[in-house]
Amino acid sequence: MMSVTPIPALSDNYIWLLRQDTSQSVCVVDPGEAAPVIEFLERESLSLDSILITHHHHDHTGGLAELIKRYSPHVIGPANSSIEGIDEAVGDGDEIRIMGRLFDVMATPGHTLDHISYFTAGIPALLFCGDTLFCAGCGRLFEGTPEQMFTALKQFAELPEDTLVFAAHEYTQANLTFARAADPENEDVKHALEECEKARALDRPTLPSTIGRELKINPYLRVNTDSVRQAAGTQGANDNDLATFTTLREWKNRF
Repeated sequence: MMSVTPIPALSDNYIWLLRQDTSQSVCVVDPGEAAPVIEFLERESLSLDSILITHHHHDHTGGLAELIKRYSPHVIGPANSSIEGIDEAVGDGDEIRIMGRLFDVMATPGHTLDHISYFTAGIPALLFCGDTLFCAGCGRLFEGTPEQMFTALKQFAELPEDTLVFAAHEYTQANLTFARAADPENEDVKHALEECEKARALDRPTLPSTIGRELKINPYLRVNTDSVRQAAGTQGANDNDLATFTTLREWKNRF
C-alpha cells in the first residue's frame, strides 16, 4: 500500500511524500524548498529515491538543486520545460513507475504551458495535480488559455470518483468562500466550508480531496449547472460551458 504524507513548505505549499509499505526509499512531489524535506527524511531515517515535478514555478522547484546534491534522486518532470536537473523528461501519455506503482502522465497546461499531472489507478487511486486543480478551485492562468485549463479539468472529472486529489497548496478555505458566491444554492459547499474552517482552526490539512467531492463542490467542474451558470451571468458571459468557466476564473481573480 502506498502512503502519502504532506510536508508543509513555504507559506501554503504541500510537498507530498510517497512511500510504499515500509520501504525506506521515498519519492517527493514538487519540493519548493529543501529544508523541510531534509528534516523529514533525517527524522524518519528515509532515503530520497525520486522526485516528481509538475511545472517550473519556483515554489515547486526551489529545493530541487539542494536535494539533488545531497541525495542524487531520479528526477522526473515535464519535457517542454527549462527546469534544470530533470533526468527523465515526460509528456502526455507517458507512463512512469514509482516504487512499483505505474503512473500515467497527463498534459494539463493552463496555469503554465509545461504543467503536467501524475495519476495512478491503483488502490487507492492517486492524482498529483500541482497547481491545476485545487480543492474547490483551480489555478490561475499565468501562461495558458481558459480553454487549456478547462480541457485539463475535464480530464480530471473523468477519473474515478474515489481518486484522491493531492493539490500543491492549502487554498481550500478561500476557494470555498468563492464557491459560496459562484454556486450559492449548493449545500455541499456550505458544509464543506464549515468542515474546512474547523480543520484550519486546528492547523490540519484540508487535503487530499477526491474527484467525487470536487464534482460536488468545485464550481469550475460544475459550469453546466443552473446555479453556477446563473451566478456567472451576473459577472460576464455564460452562454456555454467554456464561457462560464472563463467568467468564473476572471471573477475569482478579483474576488
